Amino acid sequence: MDELDRKILEHIQHFGRSSYAEIGGAIGLSVSAVNERLKKLEKQGVIAGWTARVDPLAAGNGVLAFVYVLIERPEHEAAFQALVRSESAIQECHHVASDWSYLLKVRAPNLLALEELVARKIKALPGIPRSQTVIVMSTAKETATVPVHLSPA
Repeated sequence: MDELDRKILEHIQHFGRSSYAEIGGAIGLSVSAVNERLKKLEKQGVIAGWTARVDPLAAGNGVLAFVYVLIERPEHEAAFQALVRSESAIQECHHVASDWSYLLKVRAPNLLALEELVARKIKALPGIPRSQTVIVMSTAKETATVPVHLSPA
């Protein structure tokens, strides 16, 4: 990845609906060069996919929470991970190095739905003795933009 690839990645993260001509105009490349570079970045897995950012409140998800989950033993992880993959309210799941096993980012329409997920689905799984839920009051910054650094030469 070179400086032009970095500029393309930064541009499309902020202006994802730009045409190849608009991207090329912003960074000084032809349409065909932009097309070639984007195809290369997708093939290399640098671009993992194309999506739209949806406003969570406008989509009816007024509650944002982070849920710490403790799993007693490794044999209980498969069922937990299967639940995580099946629940659309769970946006992210991270295996963490702390007193907890996992950290979840959850968006729910209301507190009742959050409680249903945590108390009746997650904590109902075998091997999950406890969890801790942190409800977000407001958000100062949230971004899906990934900083792009040049690969070492």
